Amino acid sequence: MGDLQGKKILLGVSGSIAAYKAVYLLRELQKSGAEVRVIMTRHATEFVTALTFEAISHHAVHSEITSQQSWNNHIEAGLWADLYIIAPATANIIAKMNAGLADDMVSACYLAARCPIMIAPAMDVDMWHHQATQHNVKSLMTRGVEVLPVGYGSLASGLIGAGRMIEPLEILDLVKNKLSAASSILAGKTIMVTAGPTYEAIDPVRFIGNASTGKMGIAIADALVAVGAHVTLILGPSSLLPTHASIQVIRVRTADEMLQACIKVHATAQICIFTAAVADYKPKQTAKEKIKKTNNSLDIHLVKTPDIAFELGLKKKKNQMHIGFALESTSGENYAKEKLKKKNFDMVVLNSLNDPGAGFAADTNKTTFFFKNNKSLKFELKSKSAVAQDILQSIVTLLNDK
Repeated sequence: MGDLQGKKILLGVSGSIAAYKAVYLLRELQKSGAEVRVIMTRHATEFVTALTFEAISHHAVHSEITSQQSWNNHIEAGLWADLYIIAPATANIIAKMNAGLADDMVSACYLAARCPIMIAPAMDVDMWHHQATQHNVKSLMTRGVEVLPVGYGSLASGLIGAGRMIEPLEILDLVKNKLSAASSILAGKTIMVTAGPTYEAIDPVRFIGNASTGKMGIAIADALVAVGAHVTLILGPSSLLPTHASIQVIRVRTADEMLQACIKVHATAQICIFTAAVADYKPKQTAKEKIKKTNNSLDIHLVKTPDIAFELGLKKKKNQMHIGFALESTSGENYAKEKLKKKNFDMVVLNSLNDPGAGFAADTNKTTFFFKNNKSLKFELKSKSAVAQDILQSIVTLLNDK
């Protein structure tokens, strides 16, 4: 029996070259036990025929509200589904949804649906970053639409950037999580996530930092909100932001600032996830003016920054859960187990700098989870959004075991 056994999913396909991926998504949803019906925009049928989806889904596929002088019941389709997912969702269909237009089955079903709605954007990089698109996306999120992350890579235009529809297996994981027990167990939980680097000032223009972008922590925050958790993201200097507008973001720069923000949030958080790559050292003194290059060498006296996870581990209550991260280049397993004990973690996620495709700035990660009961789980290289789903499932298991 699949994870989606008995679930009814309406799949909307709009006019993007990524429409071919929707065929694979349909197959994966079916293999997981879901009953899937497909609707399309007219432009989508220019990329993949309706007959393809009909042959696989074993249901008629409609693109127009009226066809051959008959009326295709978008109300019935919208009420039938347990989940409505539009993949790919073009800039055009996103704009129509935000404006409340209903001139095709995909947009009409959005207005008629009473179930949760997910969209997987697919467009060129400049279209994705355009203010109009971002306005439409944020507006839909405030109405409860779950906007899935976009992928980064080669686009149909020949450009490279953000805007790709994420892969069907990634969408499948997100759908499973949306309809799984995680939704009921984590819904309403107050969760703190730290992410990104910290920058420790040497002078007004220079700092000590690292290459962390915050991608992993942001992916975790987005995944948690998708299942109904109340998330506060304490984010160091990063150019990235979470997808979901409902995430409370507290911006910090230094380790001291992050510690103070964490202390305030930790007091009421039920689950705390420490993904931030906090600088280990900071200059003992920060120069008030820019340091001039006058000598052949420069000596800077460094002192330790606060160990945020350790400090809060001392304050951890019985009903709280702490999850940490370890990025190591040598003896990773030993260091992860030491952190588990020293910092009073319930789980540590280890990733190694020696694994290609893992670590800072990458879109993927290869992880091993360590638990207090000496058990561990090892995973192959996968996207950070998929790693976030693995972490959520482990949190659910830990909560069930308490």
